[in-house]
Amino acid sequence: MTEFNRILITGAAGSLGTYLRHGLKHLTTHMRLVDRVDMGEALAGEELIVMDLSDREAALEITKDVDIIIHFAGVPREQSFDEIMTDTIPAAYHMYEGARLHGAKRVVYASSIHAVGFAEVDSVPDTEGRHRPDTFYGMTKCFIEDLGSLYWDKWGIESVNLRICSCFPEPADRRMLWSWLSFDDCVRLTEAAMTTPRVAFSVIYGTSDNAQRAVSNAKASHIGYRPKDSADGYAENILATTERQDPNARVARVVGGWFTNHPHPDDEAADES
Repeated sequence: MTEFNRILITGAAGSLGTYLRHGLKHLTTHMRLVDRVDMGEALAGEELIVMDLSDREAALEITKDVDIIIHFAGVPREQSFDEIMTDTIPAAYHMYEGARLHGAKRVVYASSIHAVGFAEVDSVPDTEGRHRPDTFYGMTKCFIEDLGSLYWDKWGIESVNLRICSCFPEPADRRMLWSWLSFDDCVRLTEAAMTTPRVAFSVIYGTSDNAQRAVSNAKASHIGYRPKDSADGYAENILATTERQDPNARVARVVGGWFTNHPHPDDEAADES
């Protein structure tokens, strides 16, 4: 017997969505996969839908008859305010509203470390600290986390916010010695968020089992996430081939790293024109 009859994954053509597509298949009978771009051939039990989640009518339609929504759609970069207001925020709102209208009881959202990017590394922020976004991109994560909080408190839609730190095939720099999340651990994290009996409104940081830790999941142990991979095996090579940063530089001092040096996106666009 599978855990779910039908799950919805948005952003299914992305690097993380592709891993979830295959890694979560054992949990469900039917998988509804959504993205703006082609996702290849549908495998057994898959339903592929190419669409824009900012389209309210279409977005609400895809939330019908699903048990759980895995919302990973989004752009992993800084965004202009106009992009945020016309695309990112409406897409997330439509997922939560679809859950309310059509009976999905839980949303698992791909949030980000950049929701707290200005938190100091040596403070080791936990999951209950205040939002400290480092970019407009990070600000959208804060807004959508708060959207999930509202939908839990007011309408009983459970929400798990995965503050993904650095999810890549392997760690590439010194910061990733604490922030790295392997693709396989990302699947494990998402599966734990899906299958834990009760999550209410929860936040959990997405990292692998790294010896260096700049964030704390001490208050998220109820999720039951157990990472199996680690950045530690890459440490010797990274330390030998990358320069040590000034420990007083902002990019080394706060968990958001180089995102904290992003210019205002409107200024950046003006410079490029």
